[in-house]
Amino acid sequence: MTEWDIKKLQILRTLSERGTVTATAEALLMTPSAVSQQLSNLAKQLGVPLLEAQGRRVRLTDAAHLVLRHAEAVFAQLERADAELDGHLRGDAGLVRVGAFSTAVPALVVPAVQRLREAHPLLEVRVREAEAAEAYELLASGDVDVALSLAAHAPTARDGRFSRVPLLADPLDVALPAGHLLASVEGLRLADLSGEPWIFGGSGPWSEITLAACEAAGFVPEQAHSAAGWTAILSMVEAGMGVALVPRMATEGGARRAGVVMRVLTGEQPRRHVVAAVRRGAEEGRGVGRVLGALRRVAQRLG
Repeated sequence: MTEWDIKKLQILRTLSERGTVTATAEALLMTPSAVSQQLSNLAKQLGVPLLEAQGRRVRLTDAAHLVLRHAEAVFAQLERADAELDGHLRGDAGLVRVGAFSTAVPALVVPAVQRLREAHPLLEVRVREAEAAEAYELLASGDVDVALSLAAHAPTARDGRFSRVPLLADPLDVALPAGHLLASVEGLRLADLSGEPWIFGGSGPWSEITLAACEAAGFVPEQAHSAAGWTAILSMVEAGMGVALVPRMATEGGARRAGVVMRVLTGEQPRRHVVAAVRRGAEEGRGVGRVLGALRRVAQRLG
């Protein structure tokens, strides 16, 4: 039988994710020569070439991709074993680390933690704010156990490393200055705001979401100002500098201002989809399962 080395398979998996030997070495706190040596040894153990030269870089061979497809099932089973063993040893005690994007922290994560502290006081939850891409890097590297992100920026369901859990379709409302002519108009549609100056980020997920929603309504928004944080965006709206799409989770989480009117749009309501993800197999652990259950219950209330 072929000798399978889990540590070397993890190095191969990281190379597949990071793309270069140097980046792999940095992620695993190894030297590039050590990474190359370990992968060379793995190729000898398996009896197939795993890497081939591509200019100054290397790429995985078809055999390496085949190995990784089977390795993902092994990693998932090991996650299940860790989860089951941890549950056996700790019962309701334990530690679950959650990485979440900014608006999810006050709207979803904090209420979930409060529920868990009452129902399962021995379960410790540590929260880390992180953007979508960073959250999945932290999840893949084992630095967090649950990652909250937007579905549009999460790995696809075909990614065998993770299990995804849909949480919420978060509606996008429009923020208008309190004295705006359209602030009290009945049946306000997104298309009615096509001639307004808009406030949204210069790049990143929120910029893409705003552009996609407006384009679906038939216009390209004129970006008058650029900001990434809700405090800055709503401050500019309050000052009459423009209008903005704001996720309802942000206002549920406390991002409100007295001089801003939030209007629910009629017609096709734009939404963003929020998902949680765990390393495949980890969802069967008692602690991670309780955290996912609490997040689902809070999301149902918001929905």
